[in-house]
Amino acid sequence: MDPFREIELFVHVADLGNISRAAEALDLSTSAASRLLVGLEARLGVKLIQRTTRRLYLTEIGEEFHRRCKSILSEMREAEEIASEAAVNPTGLLRVSASLSFCMLHIEPLLPEFTSRYPDITVDVVSANRYLDIIENGVDVAIRTRPFEVDSNITIRRLAETRRIFAASPRYLERYGTPTSPDDLKAHKMLIYTYALNPEELALKHGSSSVLVKVKPALSANDGQIVRRAAIDGMGILVQPKYIVYADLQAGTLVPILDDWELPRLTMNIAFQTRTHLPAKARLFIEALTERFRINDFERLWTS
Repeated sequence: MDPFREIELFVHVADLGNISRAAEALDLSTSAASRLLVGLEARLGVKLIQRTTRRLYLTEIGEEFHRRCKSILSEMREAEEIASEAAVNPTGLLRVSASLSFCMLHIEPLLPEFTSRYPDITVDVVSANRYLDIIENGVDVAIRTRPFEVDSNITIRRLAETRRIFAASPRYLERYGTPTSPDDLKAHKMLIYTYALNPEELALKHGSSSVLVKVKPALSANDGQIVRRAAIDGMGILVQPKYIVYADLQAGTLVPILDDWELPRLTMNIAFQTRTHLPAKARLFIEALTERFRINDFERLWTS
């Protein structure tokens, strides 16, 4: 009897929905796998899997047992990684998730040096403007702008803060004029990112003064790069984090507007699964990303 082998097989069967495929994955015969499952249920004194001629499915206690066993196996693999060469020479798949803009501006530029330094790590970049469930989607590292995580299984680490600003192209401002007060925005073509918090209600502050401006978008999009491109093409005034348009501001293709007024800032955080020991591949990527931000002094550039 090998309890660990029984549990490993059970998790594979539950995940794959098929005893034969699970047996093949563990280099077992189907008959040997069946005996292990029968032995596990006999040892526990409960029915974990119900079988029909067409399919198998987990019982209620089987569902709970699967959830806990999968977590245990994950911890075991992590412990083995820490104790093995993988801690020194990290290997495996590293899944990183962030918005398209962040992936383009800060994930991709990091990859040539990172993958050259750690050639046995395969990086899978998942561009998503909505937050993926880290655990369900197997994400190792995610970049998020919300201030906290409701799930205690997720840890966040502050990366940088950025202002949100108004900006437009010189061509647009020449044609429609430059707003000099927040109230002027109501008469302009506004380009809005739909996933922003209350995107059509702009809460602005200037010293002790504050104002709430409600705008009607001329264009709304669920991706910051579409909004950015539309502004460069003279379609209107965008509302975006400064990190997305910083290079355009430096080049003069976009011009800041109402720069003495402040919109609520965004804090970029690194999110990852809460663990006693963070896998080496994730830890090294977080260190590389943090170092990139420190060397380039991004927060100062984006909050000035």
